[in-house]
Amino acid sequence: LRYSGLGIEHILLGIDHLLFVLGLLFLVTTLRRLAWVVTAFTLAHSLTLALAVLEIVELASAPVEACIALSIVLLAREALTEGETVTRRAPWLVGFAFGLLHGLGFAGALTEVGLPSDQLPLALLSFNVGVEVGQLMFVVMVWGALRWCATHRPRFERQLRTALCYGMGGIAVMWTIERTLSIGG
Repeated sequence: LRYSGLGIEHILLGIDHLLFVLGLLFLVTTLRRLAWVVTAFTLAHSLTLALAVLEIVELASAPVEACIALSIVLLAREALTEGETVTRRAPWLVGFAFGLLHGLGFAGALTEVGLPSDQLPLALLSFNVGVEVGQLMFVVMVWGALRWCATHRPRFERQLRTALCYGMGGIAVMWTIERTLSIGG
C-alpha cells in the first residue's frame, strides 16, 4: 500500500507527467483511441521503470528529465497543429515511445525513495499500480471536463485547449532549457 500511495503521489504531484498525459488527451477524439494511447504509455513506462529499477538500463537523470520536458514541447506543438500528422494518426506510437522515456523518470523518483530488496517485485508492481491509478484519475477528470465543454461550450473548449497548449508548451520550453543547462553540472 505504501508504494501504491507513492505512485499515486508521484503522478499527481509530477506536473511534467501530468502535462504529458494532457498533451496525449489533446491528440485523441474518442475513448477507444484514448484507451489505446494510455495503454501504450503504460506498457512502455512499466517496461523501462522495471529495467531501470533492476539496473539493467542506467541513464543519468538530467538528460532524461530534459528529454521528458522536450516531449511535452512536442505534444503541445502537435496539439496546436490543425492538419493530419503522424502524431495525430498514431498517438499510441507517441505514447509508447515517450512512455519509455517517462518510465526512466519514474525510476529516478522510485530510486530516491528506495526499494526493499526482499520485496522488490511487489514494491515495483505496487508503485506502478499507484502511478496508473493516479494517471487514470487525472485522465477521467480531464476527459470528462473536455467532453462537457465540447458539448456545452464548444467555443470556450477550443479557446481553453489553445490556452492550455500554449501554457503547457511555454512551461516545457522553460524546463527544457533549465534541465539542459543542468546536464553539464
